[in-house]
Amino acid sequence: QVQLVESGGGLVQAGGSLTLSCAASGIIFSINVMGWYRQAPGKQRELVATITSGGSTNYADSVKGRFTISRDNAKNTVYLQMNSLKPEDTAVYYCNANVAARYGQRYLEVWGQGTLVTVSS
Repeated sequence: QVQLVESGGGLVQAGGSLTLSCAASGIIFSINVMGWYRQAPGKQRELVATITSGGSTNYADSVKGRFTISRDNAKNTVYLQMNSLKPEDTAVYYCNANVAARYGQRYLEVWGQGTLVTVSS
């Protein structure tokens, strides 16, 4: 079974920076897309950024130019560097990955438990 463990959340002032990390562990043959999503209080979960195993990235318009997603394939880890944080970035951030446990098996979606990011004004 694959687990995703996030770290790096916390409290930061507006304009500050945080880096989130998410490490996948367990039986892993391949991970194609990894990404970050967030859910603010009273709102639906939304995409923040994704990255393929080849390094292609996709960002929500609201974070373009401020957030950078990256990954270390050897460590099965994805990062989210968040700069120029705004109060509206406050949310629980969830890591997501599409993982194949063994060769020939289909990719399954896995979620982390979430890490809280709070941006004070």
